[in-house]
Amino acid sequence: MNDVPEQQNGKSLPSRRFPAAFLLFAAPAVALLLSLWLGGTLDWELALGGILAVSITLLGILVPHFRHLDGLYRYVAALGRGSAMPVPPAGTSPILAPELDAALVEMAGERQARRQELVGALASREVIMANLPDPILLLGSGKKVVQANPAAVALFGRAIEGRDITAVLRNPDVLAAIDSNYHADDTEPRSSAEISFSLPGEVERQFSARIVGLDASTSDGVSVIVSLHDLTTVYRTRQLQADFVANASHELRTPLANLLGFIETLMGPAKDDQEARERFLVIMHEQADRMSQLIDDLLSLSRIEMREHSPPSDVADLHGILQDVAEPLEIKAKARHIRIVFDLGRATEVIGDASDLSLVFGNLLDNALKYGRAGSEVTVTTRHLSPEEDPAARRIGGPAVAITVEDSGEGIAKEHLPRLTERFYRVDTARSRDQGGTGLGLAIVKHVLNRHRGYLEIESQVGVGSRFSVYLPAPPQEQVEAPESLRSRA
Repeated sequence: MNDVPEQQNGKSLPSRRFPAAFLLFAAPAVALLLSLWLGGTLDWELALGGILAVSITLLGILVPHFRHLDGLYRYVAALGRGSAMPVPPAGTSPILAPELDAALVEMAGERQARRQELVGALASREVIMANLPDPILLLGSGKKVVQANPAAVALFGRAIEGRDITAVLRNPDVLAAIDSNYHADDTEPRSSAEISFSLPGEVERQFSARIVGLDASTSDGVSVIVSLHDLTTVYRTRQLQADFVANASHELRTPLANLLGFIETLMGPAKDDQEARERFLVIMHEQADRMSQLIDDLLSLSRIEMREHSPPSDVADLHGILQDVAEPLEIKAKARHIRIVFDLGRATEVIGDASDLSLVFGNLLDNALKYGRAGSEVTVTTRHLSPEEDPAARRIGGPAVAITVEDSGEGIAKEHLPRLTERFYRVDTARSRDQGGTGLGLAIVKHVLNRHRGYLEIESQVGVGSRFSVYLPAPPQEQVEAPESLRSRA
């Protein structure tokens, strides 16, 4: 109902009509008295007294009547504005039947009850929409997004209410299913459809879209509902299961064959050969360790890939992570007479998962110690990057941190660099296996950084060394000094 103007020029509309009503009701009696006076039938004093009597009588009837009309008008105007239960007018009109007041009060009660029901229903819808884990889009006329729940806003990363659905979803099959509901004849029932599609991005995601057309639009114009269900985990699980079996069977074949060969030898020709048994047991232990490490790396990679579409939101202490990673590697560093030098300056926090980032820097430092020259240095540096000054931060999309691990090893030829993050890719297969490598370290690094919406840059020069730079998003906050234990480590 449209709002009714309660007053004009300081008076309610019934009050403004009071003079006209008074003149209309008084005119016949006044005209009669004047005609009698003019015809000489009635003395002027009696005519004037009659006119005053008529006026006073009319005022006694019309004033309370119009006062009551004013109250009724304000009452109806309050109902029209949707106010809370208004106060019904006091008193009664000498003209209007009291049943009118009772009918208006009853109507107000029914209206208020329906209003409360509607408000409650809308509030319930808001609560349900806000807590649904799946993205929901409610579409109105012109295929505009009337409402999007928080899950949808988080998925598309921007305010989408009021926008055309074609600016939000680009998949032609989904848009065609939505269009069919808008082009259907009013006499035809609206259709529903379920469509699987992929959503491109830094990490591609798989969704199932269910489109449901309503036979009648809701009070706020919603006529089509689009519900998205994330199937990325299901698709990844299937693919990872197949990859795990293929990779594990391929990589475990050689060490397992070696173990079986040594066991058969120890059970046969070398059954009583103490020297061979001791030598073979050492080799068998190394092969078993290699298989155990391979399985651990495969499981880590599978776990990371499973969550790759879900970026972390926690803030991680980068320098604490580096300190925890460096401590267990010091024994290996001392064995090769390699110094780990940290040049961290101000401590920096990053947005990330501390356990996953430990895998990243553990692999990079371990590789630097494996392939660095004996007696050299491995340097770890961190830098804070702002998007206004550095293209790497602009690529991240905000403040970023660069962590560089640099060694003075033999370096890597340029033709190998693009493939280093492929699983099981090795520049020197024999040397990698002798060093205990599984060929999965840099693949793990790549997928962890994909999940963190960061990236890895590799620079290397044969005979000089290699530099591995990790770029991660940083929270927009002031940094503090790195802990003394880390700044002084060598």
